[in-house]
Order: sequence, then structure tokens, then C-alpha cells
Amino acid sequence: MSRQLTFDLPPREDLRRETFLVTPRTALALSAVDGWRDWPGGKMLLTGPRGSGKSHLAAIWAEDCGALRIDARDLAAADLPFLAQGGAVAVEDAAAIGGSRALEEALFHLHNLLLPQGRLMITAATPPRDWGLVLPDLLSRMQAAAVTRLEAPDDALLSGVLVKLFADRQIQPPTALIPWLLARMPRSVGAAREIVARIDALALARGAAPGLRIAAEVLEELPPE
Repeated sequence: MSRQLTFDLPPREDLRRETFLVTPRTALALSAVDGWRDWPGGKMLLTGPRGSGKSHLAAIWAEDCGALRIDARDLAAADLPFLAQGGAVAVEDAAAIGGSRALEEALFHLHNLLLPQGRLMITAATPPRDWGLVLPDLLSRMQAAAVTRLEAPDDALLSGVLVKLFADRQIQPPTALIPWLLARMPRSVGAAREIVARIDALALARGAAPGLRIAAEVLEELPPE
């Protein structure tokens, strides 16, 4: 059966619990997120490199407890009392606010509006000491949060991600393709997503089956993360 012509639209990221791939590296983080009712002081800091699954866990948590999610860079313009009134907020990419007094003051204010009765999740690539914060009171509050760290995806996780991404595009890759990619690709879910999209697009353009030759071309042209 021939495949339908597709438009080059960015795939929607699926952040449901059912699509979170649980491995020994991610199981502890998922457990910590699921234990949100018992977070010390009502807050949790989730750290890890890009593509490690922080946003996916934040989305799972938000769905579970009805939390709102906001990028930390949007805090200064946000209605903080409105955000806090639901009692649970996830602030993502908090390391980006370091050095901006307006953003730091907004996070400090949101923290104080929510806690201790509410719940606050913060995600960041690095721990608070590396954010370059200028407000000592905010730094002390961030450092007081319980920390759960996600490591870069291992082969088991990336293999599962690649299988799912190919399946989502109705592609049955050759048996050797996924091990070949795992040995050469950047170690992130974001990279996996882009690689599969590029392989699919190039294969469609050439009317060829996705295979090692096309994958090699994609990796050669892949921009650095």
C-alpha cells in the first residue's frame, strides 16, 4: 500500500503518561513526581540535560494534579495570583531567569504565593547554584527544594523512543537501523525526533525506503545541539 503525501508540519509532542518510556534511569524520577503530595516543603526541582524528559514529567504531573505550566521566561508578564490560585504550578527552564531581576522577583513571589500549602515544580538543566541568581532569598529557596535528576537518555530509552517515532510515521525500519543510529546519534530525545523526521522526509522525497544510506546522510547534515 502506498503512503500518502504528507506536509512538512512539526509533529506534536505527545506528553501523556502512556508515552513516557520507563527505564531504570527514569523510573525513580517518575516515582518522585508521582509522590507530589509528600514533597518536602511542597516543592520539587527536576534537573537534567535537554531531551532527558523533564517537560514530559512536568506534563504528567500537571495532568495528575491540575497544575498550570509556564516557561520561566514568561513569569514577569504573568498574572501570578491567577497562576497560584489553583495551588499547583510547574515552572520550566528556570535556569534561564538568572541575572534578570524582574524574572527572579516573579519566581520568588510565585513561590511565596504557593507555598507551603500548594505545590511547585521547577525544571532546569542545572542546579540553582549555576543559574547566576542575583536574589539571595530566591537562591536559598531554590536550594531548599528536593532534587530529582534525570540523566541523559541511555540506549534502552533512546531505542524505545526511536521505535515509537518510526511507528508514529508508519515506518518499519530495517533491523540494523536503530542499533546503527544509537551508536552515532546525539544523546537526546529531541535529536531522535529530528533524525526520524529527516529520515522520513528524505525517503519520501526520493521514493526510497528509509535505510542506512539515508540515515547516514541525515546524520552528516544534522546541526549540532
